[in-house]
Amino acid sequence: MAMQLDKVVPFGRSLDEYRRLFALSDGDLQKNVISIADGPASFNAELTAQGGSVVSVDPLYIFSAADIAERFYAVVDLIIDQVKATPDDWTWHYHRSPDHLKENRCAALRSFVGDFDKGKTEGRYVIGELPHLEFGDGLFDLALCSHFLFLYSDHLTYEFHLASIREMLRVANEIRIFPLLTLGLEVSPHVAQVVSDLASQGFNARVEMVPYEVQRGGHQMLRVERGS
Repeated sequence: MAMQLDKVVPFGRSLDEYRRLFALSDGDLQKNVISIADGPASFNAELTAQGGSVVSVDPLYIFSAADIAERFYAVVDLIIDQVKATPDDWTWHYHRSPDHLKENRCAALRSFVGDFDKGKTEGRYVIGELPHLEFGDGLFDLALCSHFLFLYSDHLTYEFHLASIREMLRVANEIRIFPLLTLGLEVSPHVAQVVSDLASQGFNARVEMVPYEVQRGGHQMLRVERGS
């Protein structure tokens, strides 16, 4: 089924946020990276400007930058109002307030829009989605997935999660997924089973704390590496 833009909340995050939520070191940012479900993040634009190598994958990229921006501005105030209405669900360490969160999301969107057409021509923004990626085996050093897997556990089955993670491990030597919370702010029921099943298949899978938290309790990522 084709993606419907009016069903999407196209929020993106910055390079600095990615560094924190995925615990990315300077060395990690020098690797060949694939970032999945990026949406209108500025991660690709910023890292590319610094000389990094990154490919972003999202079904959203079938639309134009102008269409994505129009949808963003149509929903951003509604989302921020929802955040303001649920103060106990959020922490304000990184973003200072709901309004600061909005400023940061708008800044990321502007950077993405300014880079999207050039990046799409260069093959840095690719239309695609899990659980199938149109890339060769082991093409990337590191695969990232932000605010998709685990977050939508009420809508995506365990089998989808495991197949998606195995697909990411097919194209990359290591993967990192953030957050591990569902939209209901509970640790996804899929996390423990994923860790167990991947360990039985010879992968090194572990949950790690990261220096980033916006959803209250959302300060963990899953790191999976190929076994030695």
